[in-house]
Amino acid sequence: MQKRKLGKSNLEVSAIGLGCMSMSFGYGPAADKQEMISLIRKAVELGVTFFDTAEVYGPFTNEELVGEALAPFRGKVVIATKFGFDCDAGKQGDVTSEPARIKRVVEASLKRLKVQTIDLLYQHRVDPNVPIEDVAGTVKELVQQGKVKHFGLSEAGVQSIRRAHAVQPVTALQSEYSLWWREPEVEILPTLEELGIGFVPFSPLGKGFLTGAINAKTKFSSDDFRNKVPRFSEENRKANQALVDVIGKFAAQKKVTPAQVALAWLLAQKPWIVPIPGTTKLHRLQENCGAASVQLSPEDLGELESAASKITVQGARYPENLQKLVGR
Repeated sequence: MQKRKLGKSNLEVSAIGLGCMSMSFGYGPAADKQEMISLIRKAVELGVTFFDTAEVYGPFTNEELVGEALAPFRGKVVIATKFGFDCDAGKQGDVTSEPARIKRVVEASLKRLKVQTIDLLYQHRVDPNVPIEDVAGTVKELVQQGKVKHFGLSEAGVQSIRRAHAVQPVTALQSEYSLWWREPEVEILPTLEELGIGFVPFSPLGKGFLTGAINAKTKFSSDDFRNKVPRFSEENRKANQALVDVIGKFAAQKKVTPAQVALAWLLAQKPWIVPIPGTTKLHRLQENCGAASVQLSPEDLGELESAASKITVQGARYPENLQKLVGR
């Protein structure tokens, strides 16, 4: 698998990473732990060196899973984790980035991940009650102490990115970006390019929708996050099928899968973009890794752009209570 550098930092990772959240959290019941350890280790065999987790996934259980799975590969892989939600009561609470709490969370994450240093530490969501300079300053201290190597932000707005970067260089921004959520192209991508910050798109396959495996009739389990997402209402799925059809038709011409087209499209946008599709299935992991070798020519990209631009995606990407946490 090819490698990419996140922005101007020296952090080099595989062109496609692995988002581990869905193994423990968010998309129905947690998967079998031993199976997921095998899957993560298989990803390493396939050339993946970039793994994404967070304190709140579970909470806590996903970091433990990733820590155990990657213990044999210390120094050969990059693990990213996140602070910023109050999950002390064992469930996701409000956003919180009090400096003392950040330090406490880092100590706990180091133990769960079984590492001496966190490769990439993201603030999961901007906390409007704590100045971003204080957050960046706290991470700077942790970097100086050798507990963290790189600082990242997730779903932050342009002003927060600039203010944080002025205190402690931001290595990467992690936010949603895909063929069906392109808002980052307006302000975020130009800002990252200017500042030399890498971009890590999560949900690069539209929470599974762009693979073509979901349609208007798909039923999600009761604890699947997508039940609450307006974009996934039956009516909106029916309307949004048009985009999946465009990608599917294009994939058939190229003799690849829709998921591979969606990931290759992201890789073609900028050389410092590293998507982190998540999966619990081996065949999907192999398919996603295969996208790194799918080359889209300028003509291919133009054709895809032209077809996709005629489709307006229906439905908000988050329910209102979560939407207000992004872009701050």
